Amino acid sequence: MSIEAPKFRVLIVDDDPGIIDFLSLGLRYEGYAVDSAVSGGLAFERARVAPPDVVILDWMLPDTSGPEICQRLRTLADPAILMLTAKDEVADRVAGLRSGADDYLVKPFHFEELLARLEALLRRRGQVYNKDVLEFSDVRLWPSRREAHRGQLRLALTPTEFALLHLFMQHPHQVLPKETILQNVWGYDFGGDASVVEVYIGYLRRKLGEPQLISTVRGAGYVLEEVKT
Repeated sequence: MSIEAPKFRVLIVDDDPGIIDFLSLGLRYEGYAVDSAVSGGLAFERARVAPPDVVILDWMLPDTSGPEICQRLRTLADPAILMLTAKDEVADRVAGLRSGADDYLVKPFHFEELLARLEALLRRRGQVYNKDVLEFSDVRLWPSRREAHRGQLRLALTPTEFALLHLFMQHPHQVLPKETILQNVWGYDFGGDASVVEVYIGYLRRKLGEPQLISTVRGAGYVLEEVKT
């Protein structure tokens, strides 16, 4: 399967379908992978299965408040969190930021401003997206050219192996659960055997050669890292 791995994963948490559709369309056009949830409980479960890089979080949710789910999300991982709200009082903004949000945007808003704030959050966290080349250790990957090298050797990768390596290089040092890999590389509607992940991890390890760069974290998933010997 030939797919282009996206820039970053965004989780939109809002109980307004119109807001979700509007943001999803714009962010996918900009190259982001987008997931959504209409409640705090569903958002927590989505983030647990597929850890997002950025969460766009509405203040008012049917089952909880934005600040409360913000604190819960911080127990799972460390995504950048942009809180959306109609509340414009200083006390509300302070409460949102103190609950763990990284930034705050008042509704109504322009999509261009939201996009700029997301990019700024990612820059501040060192997650700058380079359209030309991704690098880790002695591996370089060019998304637009669908080409990857280790050292001076060009890697002969199948489209699926390339998509898998691309995903790992977008999230170095981050443990990726099997579910996350399946969703990003094979798609949410994949109905095959989940053991395909282990099979392709093996293929990719052999293509990358020594020293190994992909480690198995028992019971958790896989991580791109320089393995200490």
